[in-house]
Amino acid sequence: MSFVLDGIGRFLARYLEEPVKGYEPFTPSDFDALKATLQPGDVLLVEGNNHVSGIIKYLTQSTWSHAALYVGRIGDRETEDGEPLTLVEANLGEGVVGAPLSKYARYHTRICRPTGLTVEDRARVCAYAKERIGFDYDVKNIIDLMRFLMPLPIPQKWRRKMMAMGSGHPTRIICSALIAQAFEQVRYPILPKISRVESESARQEILEIRHSSLYAPRDFDISPYFEVVKPTLVNGFDYKKVQWADLQVSIDIDIAVTVEIEAARAIDDAAPLVPESANKRLAPV
Repeated sequence: MSFVLDGIGRFLARYLEEPVKGYEPFTPSDFDALKATLQPGDVLLVEGNNHVSGIIKYLTQSTWSHAALYVGRIGDRETEDGEPLTLVEANLGEGVVGAPLSKYARYHTRICRPTGLTVEDRARVCAYAKERIGFDYDVKNIIDLMRFLMPLPIPQKWRRKMMAMGSGHPTRIICSALIAQAFEQVRYPILPKISRVESESARQEILEIRHSSLYAPRDFDISPYFEVVKPTLVNGFDYKKVQWADLQVSIDIDIAVTVEIEAARAIDDAAPLVPESANKRLAPV
């Protein structure tokens, strides 16, 4: 039975990984700025363009459908073009893999940076993710996603619980769970439950880290412990240097008019002068 379910899951995975026709990111990233800004331990959120991305966006009511962990160069691993692999992610049909940053050059992305994470703990988080490269994607998760292929409304209070999918197998994992588990290794919070215990003497906040299967890509965006880093601002932004389309048209028109005026003046300056006596002779009697 497990073999049959795996086969169905892989068939569905191929469909869910197909890009949605006509999709274009509203605000594609500045790749050079993105590359210069990322640091090991940063979470890169991605607005995906395939069928499964649409399902995850619906369930989480968010722009973000995928998450990858930036770990820096992964040993000597490179693409065929010689680009180093710097991201660790879990993908349908692939499992946990290393990927080059250029993979998301044309996508809408966001950097979420853990605030105050020590150098040692940052290295531990990245090492944990890199050690999971080669793990399988949780195909059981695809079977669970079948229920969302039908356009049925789902109450808000049920959506989060429906993200808790999968087989629970230790070597099968989905993208957000992988990153959540990496931060759990250093006890870094993402969206912990906060229980307030009130008494006559004190109020104590108890942080309880949720199970990794309950995390979604948007949780890193809304977490109070992750900073949203925007490459265009980090690398310096001067609004005076923005090239507006309407101003450019106006400038082009002004330039064209100026060229025409200068050309007309040049023609006038080059015209031969006719003596006044000649004008009298040519004038009609």
